[in-house]
Amino acid sequence: MDFPDFFADAPTVTLRDPLAAFLGVSKSGVITYGYADAVKLAGHSCPTVAGAYLMVRTGLRRLYGTEMPERGGVEVHLRDPREQGTTGVIASVATLLTGAAPETGFGGIGPHRRFSRRDLLHFSAPIDGLLGLRRRDSGCGVILDLDTTPAPPAPEMQALFPKVVAGRADEDEQARFAELWQSRVAHMLLEHADDPDLVQVREWTTAP
Repeated sequence: MDFPDFFADAPTVTLRDPLAAFLGVSKSGVITYGYADAVKLAGHSCPTVAGAYLMVRTGLRRLYGTEMPERGGVEVHLRDPREQGTTGVIASVATLLTGAAPETGFGGIGPHRRFSRRDLLHFSAPIDGLLGLRRRDSGCGVILDLDTTPAPPAPEMQALFPKVVAGRADEDEQARFAELWQSRVAHMLLEHADDPDLVQVREWTTAP
């Protein structure tokens, strides 16, 4: 695929998935996701997709420390309704990385619903932040917010964006728009992946 080169340089997320090990997908159950996986799922690359990817990565690192995160071991809570703005996009990326799914998710195996991923993704959650992650085993949680100010759009976009959206841009302008658009995403992923001003994380102290 002719993805931009920076996709391969973006940070990855490695987790252990007990269901994958149980079903023989991988003996260890260890799966590594890259930014390109999120793009394939969303069908596009933008600050929202990159931001969701980085928020989940940051949240898992805070929750698990030096441990390997467990896919299926985290509940995901989104502040906004599922149909509002880019909430659905953020939710899709969170599901990819954590396995947490809404009522349509995998229901588990056997009478005890082992490895269930259903009802681990919640919308319209009463949280003071864009995204919340909570470990199912310990109950520890984090709240995350995204502020793209550290990676602003190029000044040139101010005049270019309206023309592209309105369908009035010529071929060169369209190409320039796409270049600048992905340049901003690259800036987020390569230079601000661990920037606490871009992805803000704090402990979730409310009882589960």
